[in-house]
Amino acid sequence: MKKPSLDSMLLSSTDPERLHAWYIGVLEPEESSLMDGYRIARYGGFHLIFDTRADIGKKNPEPGRMILNFDVADARAIVARLDEMGVKWLAPLEDRDGSLWATAIDPDGNYVQVIQLSDQERSAMAEGSTAEADPKGGNDV
Repeated sequence: MKKPSLDSMLLSSTDPERLHAWYIGVLEPEESSLMDGYRIARYGGFHLIFDTRADIGKKNPEPGRMILNFDVADARAIVARLDEMGVKWLAPLEDRDGSLWATAIDPDGNYVQVIQLSDQERSAMAEGSTAEADPKGGNDV
């Protein structure tokens, strides 16, 4: 039997057109489309789906509950683009042992991390030297 895979996330907004435009303007997706009234941006094999809902406000009241992490090739270029757009930063760009991290706040108040991992960190992850997760979803650590 096929195991579940995480394929997409619905990002609701009172103004999904504006939010979609912000994401595709800052973090260029591999594909951007309109399907059945939904704006969709595809990043790798993951889809961000933009829509509206009657039960949400203009700003996310608890943005730390879920943080979108974008693996990028050039964090400094993305941060510069965000600065040009006047983005608010939760955490400005910082070097963490050779990996670059920054956390921006999107127009709806969601947290968006831009991460450029160092070659050393990528190698360690590929070799499986990071903590292994147990089959039930918990961590061994």
